[in-house]
Amino acid sequence: MRKRAGEARQNRHSGGREAKPLDEGDLNELLEGNDSPLLLILDCIQDPNNLGAILRTADGAGVDAVIAPKDKAVGITDTVRRVSVGASESVPFVKVTNLVRTMGLLKERGIWMVGTSDRAKQSLYEVDLKGGIAIIMGRESEGMRQLTEKECDFLVKFPMKGSVDCLNVSVATGVCLYEAVRQREAGK
Repeated sequence: MRKRAGEARQNRHSGGREAKPLDEGDLNELLEGNDSPLLLILDCIQDPNNLGAILRTADGAGVDAVIAPKDKAVGITDTVRRVSVGASESVPFVKVTNLVRTMGLLKERGIWMVGTSDRAKQSLYEVDLKGGIAIIMGRESEGMRQLTEKECDFLVKFPMKGSVDCLNVSVATGVCLYEAVRQREAGK
């Protein structure tokens, strides 16, 4: 059936279960028995199109949970649902009160924090992304907040060969997640 001019595109996945963010308590349950989770931490992502694209990529990469702060960040909206093409219903999305505290608790579980930053000394491709890791992505145009960056065990950057100095956060997330997937599959 063809769309009429001005008619909204229907999302074939919108009829599924209602995506509700989980909280800190749910995160422990999600990680129970998983010795090497692949987590994604989003520090104040505000664009619903970026979050939707990130969730779609996280689903494809097999991320165990996406973690974001309750404040100063977009949640699961209709736009996020549409752009994620169903991933907002399948990837656990955990909203936490204090991102730095949550990162500390994850570190106590043996999960390494790998943050992306223009100030990093090493490339993404020089860091071991096997085992329990959380990849931390900063907000659009500003990157990670200072306290979030301080909580990272490693900071990595992308080798930029052209004239632009950074990638869109959803694209950068895809690069990081699939490098982790590549390393994990090569290590089997």
